[in-house]
Amino acid sequence: MKNTPVAIAALSLFLLTSAQAADTTPDVADKLAQQINQMQQQLDAMKQELARVKAQNDALAAAQAKAAAAPAPVVATAPAPASAISPNLGLWGYGEIYYAHPTKDKSRTEADLARAVFGIGYKFDERTSFNSEFEVEHAVASSKDAGEFEVEQFYIDHQLTDSINAKAGLYLMPVGLLNEHHEPTNFFGVQRNFVETLIIPSTWREGGVGLHGTSDIGLTWDLGVTTGLNLGGWNNSPEDPQYRTALDLQNNAVAPMQAMHQELQLANAQHLAQYAGVNYNGVPGLQVGAFAFTGDLALPVVPANLPQSRLTLWETHARWTPGNADISAVYARGTISKTATYNLDNAGVSNPIPSSFLGYYVQGAYKVWESGGEKLTPFVRWEHYDMGASYAGIAPGFTPVPTGLASDGKPWPQPHDRVWTAGANFYLNPNVVLKADYQRFSTNTDLTRVDLGLGLAF
Repeated sequence: MKNTPVAIAALSLFLLTSAQAADTTPDVADKLAQQINQMQQQLDAMKQELARVKAQNDALAAAQAKAAAAPAPVVATAPAPASAISPNLGLWGYGEIYYAHPTKDKSRTEADLARAVFGIGYKFDERTSFNSEFEVEHAVASSKDAGEFEVEQFYIDHQLTDSINAKAGLYLMPVGLLNEHHEPTNFFGVQRNFVETLIIPSTWREGGVGLHGTSDIGLTWDLGVTTGLNLGGWNNSPEDPQYRTALDLQNNAVAPMQAMHQELQLANAQHLAQYAGVNYNGVPGLQVGAFAFTGDLALPVVPANLPQSRLTLWETHARWTPGNADISAVYARGTISKTATYNLDNAGVSNPIPSSFLGYYVQGAYKVWESGGEKLTPFVRWEHYDMGASYAGIAPGFTPVPTGLASDGKPWPQPHDRVWTAGANFYLNPNVVLKADYQRFSTNTDLTRVDLGLGLAF
């Protein structure tokens, strides 16, 4: 556009010269003058347009410079999409559904979404992390339903050195083979075994502080101080048996530590407990370990003359996985001191408190088939549990277990049994498992059952 006036002037000179050479008559000269005048008007108009465009450009440049000098405005942004979740955030979960069919009383057959658990963790930095798990049991949780909503874990873990960590909050106790590794893909059988359910309460957690660490020789260890147990949770005089099926046995607080551990729910913290555990994994495929827990019990207000009782639990465990085989065993024993006064003050009750309880099992499994991610592993387990191995302070003429019939016309179940379980786990992949088993009870034969189950973990 800048070369336009020069081009017009050259064109005008060319036309003028051509016109003088071709024709010099007055008419031609007049026409040529008119054309030059029109072109001059057009040239003036173009100059004005150029001036207007230049003014606009100058104004725009000034506005841009002013905007660049001003501070940037704060702009509200939408929440980050799922793909933009922080890499420091961890999500996981597990759940299980089962079908339980008692062989003696088919009317008590049940199907249940036993639990759905969701975990949330966050890594604050290279040394500090948070872990939590939230569980819904039996599908529906309300004041009128059997289900519960509970916090299974909620704690901070902080690395002190390369081999030592500290943790504080609500966390799982490092006991046995199952408690810290209780996802359905980690154990054989539809239900968790009775030793690590009744003698060692399943998913046993306490509020406390602890240390845990590792060594170069394959040794891991844990120790800490936690909330203790509360004798006030023990029901010493139920009018009827607290269980009639194996599911009732495992799901109700009928065993000593099931009834008395507090789960950090308004826990009586007058007395704290101590624990220590150790595991050795220095040989490939082998794990051996032991655990001990002890602490004074919180006592009920009535009767007021109870001596201070102490509960102590210890256990030892081993697991060996040579090739396709998987062999494991657990022995656990608990004692409660000075129970005689409590039982004498409550003579004749249907459920006196035991002074000792114990259990043990041996289990063997073998992977017989595998293709891709699928595999089939049959297993067999023999176990013995005794929730009342011994009693103190039972008044003459009374027995720890009622000898008569309950209101349903059946005898009271015994607090001990020997159980054979045989079944198989079929893994669709490492995270999804189908299960089936048969459990035969030697003493409480009405508890014998067939189970089917579906489990998952992610």
